[in-house]
Amino acid sequence: MKASYILVITLAILMLASLYLGFTPLAASILLAALSLAAYTLYAKDKTAAQTYGWRVSERTLHTVALLGGWPGAMIAQKRLRHKTKKASFRTVFWLTVLVNSAGIAWLHTPKGNTQLREGLVTLEQAAISSIHQDTALELILLTTQLRHRPERTQ
Repeated sequence: MKASYILVITLAILMLASLYLGFTPLAASILLAALSLAAYTLYAKDKTAAQTYGWRVSERTLHTVALLGGWPGAMIAQKRLRHKTKKASFRTVFWLTVLVNSAGIAWLHTPKGNTQLREGLVTLEQAAISSIHQDTALELILLTTQLRHRPERTQ
């Protein structure tokens, strides 16, 4: 098995263990999975565009998604699609994004980092709920699926 696959599998196991032990909330794991899927999709789109002389995805976009947590999907795409594997400068920046993101994930497992992660997710959730409450149809869906109990409104 190639080292890149071992690295991705190791991250997945560590994230599942972190989730199971209560260090990281489920939202963090879902976010990393979504970013990995987005990265893979962007690499596939760029590979197709390169072959058909279409509109390319910028390297900055590929690196940004990797830095935000999509590097496992990007790494798998590089291996499976054989895309972006030759250009040394791209590979160097890619590995820097992997290191920076991995350091960030490690920091989130410190007491201060974990507190900030949870506070950030609560803020994000509150913003999403607020946005949903502004749309009657979305609020109805939210209430009927009972994803969240309706808070008492004060007047």
